[in-house]
Amino acid sequence: MTGTSTTSPSPAALWRRWRGVLVVALLIAGTAAIALLISGESRQGRELDPGDTTLTGSKGLAELLREAGVEVVRVSDATAAEAVADDDSLLLVPHTVRLPPGQFERLAALPSDRLLIAPATYTRSALAPGVRWTADARTRSRDPHCALAAAARAGSAYTGGFAMTAPAGATGCYPAGGGHTLVSYTSAGRTITVAGDGGFMTNLRLGEDGNAALAMNLAGSHRTLIWMVPPDDPDEREALVWAGGRTIYELVPAGVYWALLQLVIAVALVAAWRARRIGPVVVERLPVAIRAAETVEGRGRLYRARRARDRASAALRAGTLHRLVARLGLTADAGPEVIAAALAGRTGQDAHQVRSALYGPPPADDAGLVALAAYLDTLERQVRDT
Repeated sequence: MTGTSTTSPSPAALWRRWRGVLVVALLIAGTAAIALLISGESRQGRELDPGDTTLTGSKGLAELLREAGVEVVRVSDATAAEAVADDDSLLLVPHTVRLPPGQFERLAALPSDRLLIAPATYTRSALAPGVRWTADARTRSRDPHCALAAAARAGSAYTGGFAMTAPAGATGCYPAGGGHTLVSYTSAGRTITVAGDGGFMTNLRLGEDGNAALAMNLAGSHRTLIWMVPPDDPDEREALVWAGGRTIYELVPAGVYWALLQLVIAVALVAAWRARRIGPVVVERLPVAIRAAETVEGRGRLYRARRARDRASAALRAGTLHRLVARLGLTADAGPEVIAAALAGRTGQDAHQVRSALYGPPPADDAGLVALAAYLDTLERQVRDT
């Protein structure tokens, strides 16, 4: 009789056979998911647009200005701005606006005052002559530290982006990086204000700190606000972006980003595949010797930076008490009066002074802390010598 043998593959064999297909399927699914995310990002809002309700838009500020009686006019070129500009108007130009040659010069000829948000070099040279960037500045909440009424009344605000200097006579606010993140000055009879970042004007940040007050004070100072924005039509917007006004990121072909994305996914998959074969990371414990003096100095610098005189004095007193109690032959639960009396008897010091040094309030200043440390050291040395 002839026996039959099973030929069904084992789970390990099935895994080896199908793992390549599974990796390809995961790669396709991941690429599709990221493509959906990117397409979703392309439909995100328009930054600093008075008609946009997303987090980066400024619809909230525009509505507040209209409620305050300011006429907010949304324009996308110099011709539209010229039609509404007068002596009681303010021209707001965000960093998102790029115009072909000649249009910035037309805007500079308008009778309006100007509010520029993180302007590029060509925008700044035409509309804010004399303003120079000094350094990048991290966007965070800052105090104004200036006499400009719009900033002083608003108080702290979310500013940064760029620190800058302005011509003589200008007022600088929210200092950072050797300059200021908001400057205001007068040129040719017009008030020109430049902000290094427009985050305080967005729907996301408007309700924080004094952002709303600062935005209202700057943008609502005239009867009419001429708010420049890029054109709504993508084709028209692309046509207006001339080569000299493009950023380095806009000059990179779109295919490069897709290639980088696929490369990142491939590297991640290869890393996950090889990690199981290489095995876990072996951790070897190595002895590390840190000198006591380095530890003490490090803690001292930390206390000084935080002005933690209370903690520093408590550490000094605790260490002194720990060493003195053992030398005096007292128990760990001995009270302040007992310890002070024992120390006074051993050293000849005044008991009240000893008790104040060991259990008194924290020093009021650094000089008091130094004096306390010196006294405790003297006290401990006298006990040790006797």
